[in-house]
Amino acid sequence: LPRPVFYLCGITAWNYFADCLNASSRTFLNNAAIFGKVYFPRLAMPISAVISGLIRFAIQFGLFLAVTAYFWAEGSTVVPNAAVLLTPLLLILMGALGLGLGIIVSSLTTRYRDLQVLVQFGVQLLMYGTPIVYPLSLVPDRYRWVVAANPMSAVIETFRYGFLGAGSFEVVHLVYSAVVTCIVLLAGVILFNHTEKGFMDTV
Repeated sequence: LPRPVFYLCGITAWNYFADCLNASSRTFLNNAAIFGKVYFPRLAMPISAVISGLIRFAIQFGLFLAVTAYFWAEGSTVVPNAAVLLTPLLLILMGALGLGLGIIVSSLTTRYRDLQVLVQFGVQLLMYGTPIVYPLSLVPDRYRWVVAANPMSAVIETFRYGFLGAGSFEVVHLVYSAVVTCIVLLAGVILFNHTEKGFMDTV
């Protein structure tokens, strides 16, 4: 595959997840003034950040499609397949996982402010633990399970497989990502609802 297409495919999907996580993780700190004056469902703020992130994703996705079309017209081995139909599901998984992790971090940062700095570094570090700038097949067999344990790995690989016809697509791995995402999101919602009851005392 042409390298620009390969890299752009992974980065486009990863950026949406990272944006959702970073935006959600600042929910309590950025909206403390509003939360202290008006009551409304607090989860509306991080959810709105996830939805608004789709605008930026759409722009990057359009650029990715344009670059892919160019290389396809030039005769490269880019072969989209039926897996592109899973794109809405992949977007839901990326947004839900970013939201779940983000609201967990947001709940913890009401007491531990420095955690926000660690999260920004952690997101960048996690990027290298996800097959974005390298294919999963390049990872040695004895370490592949470590990368596969990252729920974003299956999402990125499926996204790349659908639009480029390269990479690995395993239903089991995608189901694993969905299960982990549901658990993280549920844990995040429970912790978020618990924290919002008295967060004004700690923010």
